[in-house]
Amino acid sequence: MTNNDILKKLRVALKLTNDDIEKIMALVDFKVSKSELGALFRKEDHPKYMECGDQFLRNFLNGLIIHLRGPMENKNHHTK
Repeated sequence: MTNNDILKKLRVALKLTNDDIEKIMALVDFKVSKSELGALFRKEDHPKYMECGDQFLRNFLNGLIIHLRGPMENKNHHTK
C-alpha cells in the first residue's frame, strides 16, 4: 500500500474534502495547493499523478491529530 492509498482511504473514511485537507495541513504550517492535492488523488497511470512522500503524509497525520483532538496542552505546569 502506498502513501497515496493511505491518504485516499483516510480522506474517504473521514469524509474530508480537499478544503479540509488544506486546513489540516495549515495546522502544521505545511502549504499545499489544490492542484497538488488533485495530483495526489489521481490514478498512478495519469500523466499528472504525483507520489505522496513520507514528509507530506507525516505532516498530514500530525495535522489530523490536531484537527481531531485540538492543540496539545502545555505540559510545563509550574506549581508555586
